[in-house]
Amino acid sequence: MAPAPSTYSVITLNINGEKYSLPVDHRTTLLDALREHLDLTGTKKGCDQGQCGACTLLIDGRRAVSCLQLAVAAEGREITTIEGVAEGEQLHPVQQAFLDLDGYQCGYCTPGQICSALGVIEEHAAGWPSAVTDDVRPEAGPPPLSADEIRERMSGNLCRCGAYVSIVQAVAQAAEAQTTEAEAEEAAA
Repeated sequence: MAPAPSTYSVITLNINGEKYSLPVDHRTTLLDALREHLDLTGTKKGCDQGQCGACTLLIDGRRAVSCLQLAVAAEGREITTIEGVAEGEQLHPVQQAFLDLDGYQCGYCTPGQICSALGVIEEHAAGWPSAVTDDVRPEAGPPPLSADEIRERMSGNLCRCGAYVSIVQAVAQAAEAQTTEAEAEEAAA
């Protein structure tokens, strides 16, 4: 009789530009690996069912709810948590916009909201349509990033405090700042 396969593996995760090796049960979620094994507690556990968005982070630059992602499946991918968004003491423009416009109240959902906003801005800049985009033809380019577009694109992130108005304003401000910066860099080149 063959021995039973092990339910544990030693994996290496690339998180915020650093590599971490850790033994995990194959059933361990990325969220639990971050919080319980690596003490990266910025990513929050909300519903643990992929419905609230509190655990949103970026995997290879795309949004993902880490409570539904197995840690073993994230091996070899670039993972960005809220701890890796700022550059040293310099806040990312999305983080600064959330501070400037009070895009948080209790702050519990804020890490997931910020990571989701980063994904939203990139998806929009790449021309990805949303459910409220009028013209979805690729040649139409990105639609204006209106409040309706932002609300639709951020709809997977819930805020129990109801800071949605400020969150939408913060995403719009950060997207505008990023567009202005990109245009300035393009003009300088």
